[in-house]
Amino acid sequence: MNGARGQPDRTSENFFSTFKLCYMLDVRRMQVLRAVVTSGSVTAAATDLGYTPSAISQQVAALEKQVGLALLERVGRGVRPTAAGRLLTEHAAIIGGQVAEAEAALADLRAGRTGRLAIRYFATAGATLVAPALARFRREYPGVQVDLKMTDPEDPLGEVTQGRADLALVVRPHDRLHEGVHLVHLLDDAYRAVLPKGHWLTTERVLDLADLAGEPWVGSEGPGPCLDAMLEGCAAAGFSPHFVVESEDYATAQGFVAAGLGISLIPEMGLANRHPAVVVRKVRRPEPLRVIHAAVRETSLGQSALGGLLAALGDAATR
Repeated sequence: MNGARGQPDRTSENFFSTFKLCYMLDVRRMQVLRAVVTSGSVTAAATDLGYTPSAISQQVAALEKQVGLALLERVGRGVRPTAAGRLLTEHAAIIGGQVAEAEAALADLRAGRTGRLAIRYFATAGATLVAPALARFRREYPGVQVDLKMTDPEDPLGEVTQGRADLALVVRPHDRLHEGVHLVHLLDDAYRAVLPKGHWLTTERVLDLADLAGEPWVGSEGPGPCLDAMLEGCAAAGFSPHFVVESEDYATAQGFVAAGLGISLIPEMGLANRHPAVVVRKVRRPEPLRVIHAAVRETSLGQSALGGLLAALGDAATR
């Protein structure tokens, strides 16, 4: 509506009337009529469109039957539109322009020249994976807008399954599938034992996970797939850790360990800023892993920009 006088917006009226005509009538036949009117004869339109004059006449006759009105009248050796013919020709021109715009927009989207990608990630993946991948992506796809948000402590997979994100970095086992979601494996982030300096286990270069069974533990993970990976590893080693301090932040967990309150398991990506008063050791039998994937909807896999982002993330992961 026009705010000044409450009158209908003429642009909107034209759009909806054109849409109604598209719904009711055969758009292809309207374009044939437009070609006849533009060229001035059935024969010329047939030449332009690559049809026979008989086929053109049949299409116009079928459209006249749909409309219930004559659309062309003979003038000498040519034809000219009736009032109804002029009306449909005008709308056919609008439709043709809109279709061309839509095709061009789709081509730009398909090629990654335009569009928007919503990306969700968890904190420790930001600096290691997202930052270098996004820098490369912006160089290669400068016309694509990026909506980037960190979702900690929530699992970002739901953002993808519910259509709110195009890609999310998630922690998932290799064999766990989700309907409608394609998982691209990026890397396995191994957990390391974090011990206070002077702890008796620091004399070993590699620890069996079972060596940590009797120790007081500092929790480094909140509920979710990361904690699950850690607990499953401990269960495979035959014990359940005794947590004396709970923390959902890797830096804070290191501080508690440095103070001598316990030991912890922290993934390598979470040890980028290592506390000076802790010692880090590899663990084995088993070595708990955070299996990191890029999750995308299967229906989005054909997008060029999304493919470019996946390639950039894969390159960042291999480094």
